Amino acid sequence: MNKLVAFVKESYDEMRTKVTWPKYSELQGSSVLVLVASLIFALFIGVVDLAFENALKWFYNAF
Repeated sequence: MNKLVAFVKESYDEMRTKVTWPKYSELQGSSVLVLVASLIFALFIGVVDLAFENALKWFYNAF
């Protein structure tokens, strides 16, 4: 039990004193970057899916 208490105390101390937290503006910039990258990736996957769908429709209708 003493090991558990020591672990919790050391973890709390590390989170308060040794960890550097990003500023709010940095978090906003990172969030916007992730949002834009996700949208671009989703659009790319959608276009590839549409191309495969049309290619398979053409293939099955041709044969």
